[in-house]
Amino acid sequence: MCKEKHDKKSVLIIEDDREIRKLLSDYLCEHGFDTANAADGREGSEKLATERYDVVLVDMMMPYKSGDTLIAELRSRTDDPDISRTPVIVLSAKSGMDTRIEVLKMGADDYIIKPFNLDEVLVRIEVVLRRSGHGAYTDADETGGHVITHRDLAYDEDRKTVTVCGEEVRLTAKEQALVRLFLTNPGKTFSKANLYESVWEEDYCYEDNTINVHMSNLRNKLKKACGHDVIETVWGIGYKLL
Repeated sequence: MCKEKHDKKSVLIIEDDREIRKLLSDYLCEHGFDTANAADGREGSEKLATERYDVVLVDMMMPYKSGDTLIAELRSRTDDPDISRTPVIVLSAKSGMDTRIEVLKMGADDYIIKPFNLDEVLVRIEVVLRRSGHGAYTDADETGGHVITHRDLAYDEDRKTVTVCGEEVRLTAKEQALVRLFLTNPGKTFSKANLYESVWEEDYCYEDNTINVHMSNLRNKLKKACGHDVIETVWGIGYKLL
């Protein structure tokens, strides 16, 4: 672990490859992060159960507990919603689109294919931290903090929580970012490219199914909490807030 400093953002690296683990830890320490390491899934599970982190980097294939099991454990934390929403970035040698889609469905916020570029890892971390409200700045810093509402849907910029029909809904950082985008543009129909480029801050690839997966998960969560659709599919165009 890096030398402790209270204003540093903390990253838990769960990776069974010692060289990769050390490479990530050293690099992130050099760039101002406080890192903690776990050499297998069981150790990662123990650390997640006892400590808070701003972001988690996790390998998928590990001894004792796999990465998908750890994600499921984290997202099911009912004792502390803030911990359950901790951003998770998966590191995996599997490059198939089906694998990536399944990982995103599990609740991961991003997916990086091995071998990776360290600069890219840093950028991905900064993006998920910013989207989750744990980065160098938050929406509340810029606006003074308030609740954005539209009909049954509300986003609290101070608490970084989403409620629908008065019920708080647990969302990933990307799902929260999508909700905020819809709420700040209630009359707009967004294409998939609009959503991807606004939230992921990358060029949209037509064959990339990321938006479909995230929007399906988001709509299902909101509908389950409220009993009716909150976001509508505009066929052939994209999505809009009802």
